Amino acid sequence: MKFSSFKYKKIKKKYLHFLKSQEVTSEPFRNKIGQLNNFYLPLSEFIYRNYSINKKTKIIGLTGGQGSGKSTISNILKILLKEAYGLNTITFSIDDFYKTYKERKKMSEKVSPLFLTRGVPGTHDTNLLFTCLKKIKKSNFSKILIPKFDKSIDDRLPKKNWQKVEKKQDIVIFEGWCVGVTPQKEKDLIVPINELEKYEDKKRIWRTKVNTELKNIYKNIFKLINISIFLKVPSFSHVFKWRLLQEKKLSVTSKGKKIMNKTQIKNFIMFYERLTKHMLKNFGKSADSIIKIDEKHRLKSIRFN
Repeated sequence: MKFSSFKYKKIKKKYLHFLKSQEVTSEPFRNKIGQLNNFYLPLSEFIYRNYSINKKTKIIGLTGGQGSGKSTISNILKILLKEAYGLNTITFSIDDFYKTYKERKKMSEKVSPLFLTRGVPGTHDTNLLFTCLKKIKKSNFSKILIPKFDKSIDDRLPKKNWQKVEKKQDIVIFEGWCVGVTPQKEKDLIVPINELEKYEDKKRIWRTKVNTELKNIYKNIFKLINISIFLKVPSFSHVFKWRLLQEKKLSVTSKGKKIMNKTQIKNFIMFYERLTKHMLKNFGKSADSIIKIDEKHRLKSIRFN
């Protein structure tokens, strides 16, 4: 869709204003207008065309490794879909559906100590997530609440802080590092891929439980996604560098006490390593759109399937 000069200027102004607000706590964005024209507008057009087929609420699954820019891109798309196409759009993360600390502690005692650490499938409140997504897609919409999770305190916020969705949405951007991930084959679980698995999951209880979760309730959740977008990072090694940047940003924006240092982050991302590598190898084959990110954290190419 071609926009009038006036409309394009309005879109560009809103987009640049948002990027400027993000640069306060993050690294500067490069080639802003090029990224708008070559990536964000084509992606918005792709979503709009899909929505226009029947004008029913569409759930966009936005997936990528830690630090790949999911939250930033979600907010950019929200702005563009509203300004360019007049679509009501909300964004939220699968991270907001983490189980409470108390619930994860109970799971760690019953199943494996590794489930105390949030992140992998099995550490989300899947019943709440499935219910929220189903309600959002209903034609006879009624007000719903989306939970909020505060990573700096490693726990869910009280209901008074949850996101209120008071009217029917056209587009829902549902982002997260493991959104849409498929289970692995049983044989792929046998060999540990890092020290965490080798020494703390010797009997494969943790990774087997994660895989079982993916085969069941997560599969049903991800079926509700209409369009999948995959932000493909160069390799897993970049996750550490970019996750460290996220933590620095968190230390600026949050007054919480649970900010991780380098060693803690290195240990933390071991929980994500198996499925992140699995997605890097396989998810590009099934995603509706793949955006490759280069080693300098810039959008490199976009492909629509």
